[in-house]
Amino acid sequence: MPAPDFLLSLRAKIGHDPLWLPGVKGVVFDDDGRVLLGQRADTGEWALITGMLDPGEEPASGLLREIFEETAVEAGIEGLVAIDVVGPVTFPNGDVCDFLNIVFRCRYLGGEARVNDDESLDVRWFALDELPAMRPGHLKSIEQALAFDGRTHFAPA
Repeated sequence: MPAPDFLLSLRAKIGHDPLWLPGVKGVVFDDDGRVLLGQRADTGEWALITGMLDPGEEPASGLLREIFEETAVEAGIEGLVAIDVVGPVTFPNGDVCDFLNIVFRCRYLGGEARVNDDESLDVRWFALDELPAMRPGHLKSIEQALAFDGRTHFAPA
């Protein structure tokens, strides 16, 4: 999906300067304990399903929207795993963002995992012992989701 209209409007005013944006990340497990990953179209990297929230959008419903838009998978929220900051991130077009990253553990409810928009090159379920190379933050989110005991992780103060 292209950048949301609100972001394009902001970028028209400030160019590539840093933005502080709310982001969501889903660690989606199926009944076999596999995790849902997408291969990003912009970098080619495998990653958990992530997205930006629209202005005023609730984080949990925004993540479920992103999961469906990108993968055609219907998921349910099991818990809030972590809140942290990711960035600064510089995108291929030169835009710079810092993200307030809200990570949820999710469960598969239905649908067949597939590329469902233009943000991914591929979408697949991976067994935990067969994960592709990923950024350390995504691996950390998977570890935190696996160990989730109802307590949310925060970066040390």
